[in-house]
Amino acid sequence: MGSLDQRRLARLKRKKRIRKSMFGTQQRPRLSIFRSAKHIYAQIINDATGHTLSSASTLEQVVKDFPDYKNRISVAIFVGKLIAERANKKGIKKVVFDRNGFLYHGRVKAVSDGAREAGLDF
Repeated sequence: MGSLDQRRLARLKRKKRIRKSMFGTQQRPRLSIFRSAKHIYAQIINDATGHTLSSASTLEQVVKDFPDYKNRISVAIFVGKLIAERANKKGIKKVVFDRNGFLYHGRVKAVSDGAREAGLDF
């Protein structure tokens, strides 16, 4: 087993431990983050119905047209602001932040900072 497998398994163990106590409702849905090597994804999920209410990622053309696309941290902040704007349009003000087992620093923290700047409360 390689070190990459061990890191992935450690993240999945953290994810499982965190998700035991976290549940998104209609009043307070879950903001879930996924970070890959190249991209970052954010979804707002209502776990009671199992529906994704809103999403944003670096794969979207709006994000690719962002002038500061070279810096991954600034793009992650932009994705956070984008998901918060879309949530506000749907009347979502409060969310539960699910870092999905990733450590809370770097791009994961940047998405949450961007979402907070744009008005999401968590």
